[in-house]
Amino acid sequence: MKLNEGALDRILRVVVGAGLLSLVFVGPHTPWGYVGIVPLATGLIGFCPLYTVLGVSTCGVRKPS
Repeated sequence: MKLNEGALDRILRVVVGAGLLSLVFVGPHTPWGYVGIVPLATGLIGFCPLYTVLGVSTCGVRKPS
């Protein structure tokens, strides 16, 4: 697995994922909050399978060594 998420992308995914997951425990107690596991996990890992399929990467440009 090659990292394909930049720092800002990862931070946003973790925040949104934690926010959605909190809906399960606080607020309307809806099971839809479990959808937050996906952005939370991809943000923590730094790899998004959908980005691979679409050929997208938000990682910074790396200079060849």
